[in-house]
Amino acid sequence: MSPPEQAFVAHPVADLYQALGGPRDRQLRYGEAVTITERRDGFAFGQSPDAGHRGWLLEAAVLPEAERPAPTHWVSARQTHAYGEPDFKAPERAALAHLSKLAVSGQEGRFSQTEIGWVPTAHLSDAKASDPVAVAELYLGVPYLWGGNSIWGVDCSGLIHAALLACGYACPSDSGPQEAGLGRTLPTGTPPERGDLMFWKGHVAWVVDASTLLHANVHHMAVAYEPTEAAIARIEAQGDGPVTAHKRLGDCDER
Repeated sequence: MSPPEQAFVAHPVADLYQALGGPRDRQLRYGEAVTITERRDGFAFGQSPDAGHRGWLLEAAVLPEAERPAPTHWVSARQTHAYGEPDFKAPERAALAHLSKLAVSGQEGRFSQTEIGWVPTAHLSDAKASDPVAVAELYLGVPYLWGGNSIWGVDCSGLIHAALLACGYACPSDSGPQEAGLGRTLPTGTPPERGDLMFWKGHVAWVVDASTLLHANVHHMAVAYEPTEAAIARIEAQGDGPVTAHKRLGDCDER
């Protein structure tokens, strides 16, 4: 095993695999840090502190941390582009997903200069978001993608992780550890509030309000709103069981 190398994701999105030749397990976005501990056959094995996940990714998708300035901002818009010049008519260099990390070194007009080009300043933030449900709503209509963590495809736990990461919460990347580690479990029958989480075996959803959920699900094959009572009945009828936990986040979950 090699000495740990500090690297970052240099592709817009990089798939993470638990085993070489296996299915995608999670994804990492541009700018996310990765600690690489092994390289083999064109792949690198590493761990992401943001995703709380480790696995194999294409070696070409990562570059040494020393080759970039420290990130100062993150993409707070649903998605954006990096341009070769501070001009919306200029050719774009890259498409960037929500939560991509960038180093801003200057500004001109409506644009911020970064290590990969000029990005609209309105699409960037250097502060935490305050409402995870509002963040999750950026993903409304995004296609369901098993193991997806980006605006181009996301699964149920990826939607939870993205929203909480934007708000500065420490969050596992899969629904089982999320159920075990996030918030406090509420008694059965507790009225749901915005920002609560509803868990099933292998599934999780945001509570939008007293009667509505938002979740990435196979029924819609997208991130969609669904009436809470209808979702609970549908999920149980399809054989996936009842709600296993209704949880409420608190300050203790913040980083």
